[in-house]
Amino acid sequence: MQASWNAMRRIAFCVIAALTLTAGAAPAESIPRLVPHEDTLQLLVDDRPFVMLAGELGNSTASTPQSMAPHWETLQRAGLNTVLAPVSWELIEPEEGRFDFASVDSLLEGARAHDQRLVILWFGAWKNSMSSYVPAWVKRDAARFPRTTNAEGRRQEILSAFDPATRDADAAAFAALMGHLARVDGERRTVIMVQAENEIGFLPTAREHGPVADAAWAGQVPAELLARMAPGRSGSWGRVFGDTPAGEEIFQAWAYARYAEAVAAAGKARYPLPMYVDAALNRPGVAPGGYPSAGPLAHLFPVWDAGAPSIDLLAPDIYFEGFADWIAPYDRPGEALFIPEANRANRADTVANALFAIGRHDAIGFSPFSIENLTPEKADELETLYRQVEGAWPLIAPARGTDRLDGFRARVGDDGVAMADTETMRMGDWVLTLTPVDPWTPRDQQDLRGHGALVLQTGADELVVIGTGVTITIAAADPAKVAGLESVWLGEYAAGEWKPLRLLNGDETHQGRHVRLTPGPVQTQVVRLYAY
Repeated sequence: MQASWNAMRRIAFCVIAALTLTAGAAPAESIPRLVPHEDTLQLLVDDRPFVMLAGELGNSTASTPQSMAPHWETLQRAGLNTVLAPVSWELIEPEEGRFDFASVDSLLEGARAHDQRLVILWFGAWKNSMSSYVPAWVKRDAARFPRTTNAEGRRQEILSAFDPATRDADAAAFAALMGHLARVDGERRTVIMVQAENEIGFLPTAREHGPVADAAWAGQVPAELLARMAPGRSGSWGRVFGDTPAGEEIFQAWAYARYAEAVAAAGKARYPLPMYVDAALNRPGVAPGGYPSAGPLAHLFPVWDAGAPSIDLLAPDIYFEGFADWIAPYDRPGEALFIPEANRANRADTVANALFAIGRHDAIGFSPFSIENLTPEKADELETLYRQVEGAWPLIAPARGTDRLDGFRARVGDDGVAMADTETMRMGDWVLTLTPVDPWTPRDQQDLRGHGALVLQTGADELVVIGTGVTITIAAADPAKVAGLESVWLGEYAAGEWKPLRLLNGDETHQGRHVRLTPGPVQTQVVRLYAY
């Protein structure tokens, strides 16, 4: 099944590419883009709704073709349709003004050969708060590209967000990258999205210090930010927001947002692909600076929205437990949700998190980190998940942003322990009760962290459920009626067409009492309902 599915996708990918090449230069409307759909946004690639069933490479894995070569087969085996791959400033501009795009071109070549789309991660001035991927000519010129200081006043390897020389050089390199992508990939559209900078955030204090930053702190808060966060007020940052770590974080977030805006706008002027900035999340109970301060965190959305209008979405990198709690604030009406780093790929909860993100929160993409280090067993598990979601995507995409689509996963506490709580959801005339416990499998053989489901209503009396380890009991919304299972079929979708495999109307449904997604590989079931 896996080999045939990859072969079919390879044929489709090549046909699309061939048609595109014969069409000449891509019109602007064919560039990958985000468009309104219901109360969310839809990602269009080749003018069709697309979901990024993705994985992110380790930080330096793609720095050379030789380093990357052994991993393409793993990515393909895992069923990815999109790879998130870093491109570092130091590799593309080894000397100021002289660009070398060999690392980018090798990524494009490898992705095209292995049926993958790409999301480019720009490692510019910052990567995980630090400035370790900038060119040597930047690192060696601290006078022109000043560093920030720590609490003791010692310089640290973090470039200043207030320095125009750093900003302009970074933006120029990013614009050159985007211009190159427009020239060599504008027709093929292998690259469908770009991350501008990586996990921006200041350490080890809430804000930068130094002559320029301190002068800016004493200056006036910009009117566009006041309009969003403190209407009717004016004055210096400390006066308006308080001379506290929380107030300082707002100040630093504005500096980062304006910097990211300059970089993104310069890139979009060359090639207007969708762009996002990712957030290293704030550990609860820790003050700004104890976590990377001032990134695109949920409590700073108004700052980033006002300061960086060229950024299309703000995305969470989730490495803490309690995935459902972290994802919820980033699911904003009228915005797109993407999880570029959904913890590490080999974790037990990867499948459940993906189903929950796409089903409950209409995510346009899901991407665990360090994808090249998947074990063979986890690669097969992810391939089964991605294949079935992609096969059903023509049905899922129109339902995004409506109450016909939902997701479920076992609730996980901050300690990483999954709970056996049940949950109800309404689908038209039906009320579903879901539990992450399989009653026919011994509890000591179940890892509830991996149990989850996507539920889609495809007709008045029809549901599609995709998942593992979840038991669903269905009742009629009308209390005078009793719900029954007319039929339950196990099978799979391929390009939206249903391929039935097995009828499950007997012991597999407890004689019509439950819909049962057994623990193990993800499965798809089509459920027909009736009431009496």
